Amino acid sequence: MATVDDVRRLALSLPRTQEHLIRDRVKFRIGSIVYLALSRDESELGFAFPKEERAALVAAEPAKFFLPRESDLRFNWVEAHLGALDQDELTELVIEAWRMVVPAKVARAHLDPPAAPPLPPAPSLAELRASAEVFNGFAGVDRSWLALRADTGSALDLSRAEHRTALHRWLNSWGCRIRYPREGEPDTFGTELAAWWRRHTLADAPLARLTARDISRLAGAYEELAALPIGRRSLGPTAASKALYALRPDTVMPWDAAIAQRLYGSRDRAAFARHLELGRTWARAVLEAAGGIPEADLCAELGRPAVSLAKVLDEHLYVTITHRA
Repeated sequence: MATVDDVRRLALSLPRTQEHLIRDRVKFRIGSIVYLALSRDESELGFAFPKEERAALVAAEPAKFFLPRESDLRFNWVEAHLGALDQDELTELVIEAWRMVVPAKVARAHLDPPAAPPLPPAPSLAELRASAEVFNGFAGVDRSWLALRADTGSALDLSRAEHRTALHRWLNSWGCRIRYPREGEPDTFGTELAAWWRRHTLADAPLARLTARDISRLAGAYEELAALPIGRRSLGPTAASKALYALRPDTVMPWDAAIAQRLYGSRDRAAFARHLELGRTWARAVLEAAGGIPEADLCAELGRPAVSLAKVLDEHLYVTITHRA
């Protein structure tokens, strides 16, 4: 059975999609063109669909699909009972609705992307030291991270309101711009974050020892977190990766938009899984090059004792990609 969360996850994974709340209805659109709309009670989903084909669709499965109201019959539009759709049906309907309203070249680039370029080899210890030296030159580089660790006892627990607030503050210190609730307003971000936390059990192994199953689960958690609603927008890919790093600093190598675009050309679930696989490969190579010394000792030797190897590798990517852009 499909849910509103499934609709949001699928829609926000598609290029150019924006989520809006219009007259108490959640809608997804490209520019000014709506291609998905939920009913006010979120039990029904309207979607772009060729009007010359909808009669056949409704006739074939009348318990699942139905015509829009008379004033909307002139549009390429049809409605469905959301709970009657399975995951495969929903995926197909959302993608085809999206395809109707984006330029053909955008759809081709997303649905039939070119082969991914080969990923770069692991950096040498000398390269990591050089990147660490550059990163250490940034003013107050570890101040907010050390403050977060102090505020949460070095172990974020998002079931605790004060920890969610601390994470919110830390993410904003890194430029995520998540609005703080005004006095009397509900804390939407905190509520959604707590619910997400209850749904996911995150791997807690060092990056070099992640299994394929660990990576798959982390990528799924990342996808849902990136789509988490915060007011009129979603949390987004960069903030989601940073939040996962804050929760599992030894496990997750985060990214930013420049890194993701350069290496993978995308910031979706598959790209994030590939990023973790790259981090695992690099971590293993770097630890081997260092003679198998403990990870904490290696980070100290590289000049970054306050952070994990996952973060040292992320900082190298930042220095060599983002900082040079």
